[in-house]
Amino acid sequence: MSRVAKNPIALPKGVDVSINNESISVKGPKGNIAFPANPNVEIAQEEGVLTFKPANGDTRHYAMAGTMRAVVNNMVVGVSEGFQRKLELVGVGYRAQAQGNKLNLTLGLSHPVEYPVPEGISIETPSQTEILVKGVDKQKVGQVASEIRRYRPPEPYKGKGIRYANEQIIRKEAKKK
Repeated sequence: MSRVAKNPIALPKGVDVSINNESISVKGPKGNIAFPANPNVEIAQEEGVLTFKPANGDTRHYAMAGTMRAVVNNMVVGVSEGFQRKLELVGVGYRAQAQGNKLNLTLGLSHPVEYPVPEGISIETPSQTEILVKGVDKQKVGQVASEIRRYRPPEPYKGKGIRYANEQIIRKEAKKK
């Protein structure tokens, strides 16, 4: 049985949740998100607290109740605080520059890379070797960071490439003659 589903979600001030048969929408100071509801999970809202349990009391649906609770909790945190992912560029001549809704990357390739920023995501470059991906949707922020990292993942010999902040790259020893 899922223990995650048994933990209620306390709603912070300024966050409104509306529950339909088909979807759950969360609205807060940073934006709003909607997610399709699962018919096997009952969601109850009482006095600023959301509780989750399987529909019809069926124990086989506890896993989905835990999943729905985690997704809705991420939605609540996203609209109240937001999510961000930090990327670092390591390598000589590797540069990033945010221009409007595009991210320009110089990654030692024969051409500059232009990444179009999706809707609902903001990208900042505090320095030429740092990229901050910010947004309300945790999944979308992670997906955008992953797509940017995919242009030049860190290589194991010198560690050059785009890496997440605080990511440990396991280095290999160079080939010996």
